[in-house]
Amino acid sequence: MTADPVPFEFLERALYLPAAEGLVLADVHLGRAAASNVDAPLDDARDVRERLEGLLERTTPETVVIAGDLLHSFSHVPRGVEAEVCDLEATVADAGARLVVTPGNHDTMLESVFDGEATPECRLSDGETVVCHGHEAPSLDAERYVVGHDHPALSVDGRKLPCLLYGPDAYRGADVVMLPSFTRLAGGATVNGMRSGDFQTPLADGVGDWHPAIRDESAGETLWFPPLGECRRLL
Repeated sequence: MTADPVPFEFLERALYLPAAEGLVLADVHLGRAAASNVDAPLDDARDVRERLEGLLERTTPETVVIAGDLLHSFSHVPRGVEAEVCDLEATVADAGARLVVTPGNHDTMLESVFDGEATPECRLSDGETVVCHGHEAPSLDAERYVVGHDHPALSVDGRKLPCLLYGPDAYRGADVVMLPSFTRLAGGATVNGMRSGDFQTPLADGVGDWHPAIRDESAGETLWFPPLGECRRLL
């Protein structure tokens, strides 16, 4: 596990930062099911909304940040997606929170369905944390960057599980926290054997020292694993 306590809580595919009263989720990919040629195993928009409602009840944040790829399709907005975005906005507003989107590489059509607050990088109220999608290098200095983009997952006992990756002092002397995709329709990239050059984000420096964590919701706890460099041998 990590050597020191971490200033955040890894919940179900999301991150809560108590000092900033901020809830962060990444890679929602609304419209993924509609863009697929096969039937999706679940109603992704409803699943996202219901799980977000649960997180909002548990954390009561002041700010909710979607760290990129709110949408899935690059070229068009599938039927029903605009209403799904509105429902998501209403869910956050009903909880008394402010919604911010930091657009990702998939969000080329975002302005056509979302007229709320959107910014490439969002500094949270703790003054230490900057949230961005992670497909480009951030321009703001921070003590901690929270990103998505790579959809990390850890293979444990033959099961592929969404995971968080935590890299202390990983990028320009700042910590990096990489979130799994919030949508359960994204399979994720198995990180067990990955090295820095295998990640898409430019923030993935020295990933052999990054700690993976998975969330066991049934037990209500976060399980920390040895750094990826050791996981390559152990898992």
